[in-house]
Amino acid sequence: MSSEQHPLAIAIKPLLDAVGASAVSLDEAQPNDVTLEWEGAPAVAVRLPGLESALDRLLNEVRRQFGGAELTTLDRADKQRVVALLEERGAFTIRHGVENVAAALGVSRFTVYNYLNRQQAAGKS
Repeated sequence: MSSEQHPLAIAIKPLLDAVGASAVSLDEAQPNDVTLEWEGAPAVAVRLPGLESALDRLLNEVRRQFGGAELTTLDRADKQRVVALLEERGAFTIRHGVENVAAALGVSRFTVYNYLNRQQAAGKS
């Protein structure tokens, strides 16, 4: 049975899509893939995404949460909420995270840093 047709692969597809992973057949599995078992036997291998695409996935998820429109079209309050969500999800630990988020929002790096500083100040009070 191929991984695409296996019940486990079908069941975990929404999760794999959400995290940017993919199911691969056991014969295509590589050493870094995670093999999942079904009823005690290997059923499907999961290929996890690299970190290079993590920020894109985070931005796409936030875009979906804000109605699917381009993030540049959001008002200032929504852009601040986007920055807060991305901060919670670790987007700014990724190299060039601030620069890439600023570009996605259509604001300057300075603006993103201001949003982050306001959040931290609000959290302390």
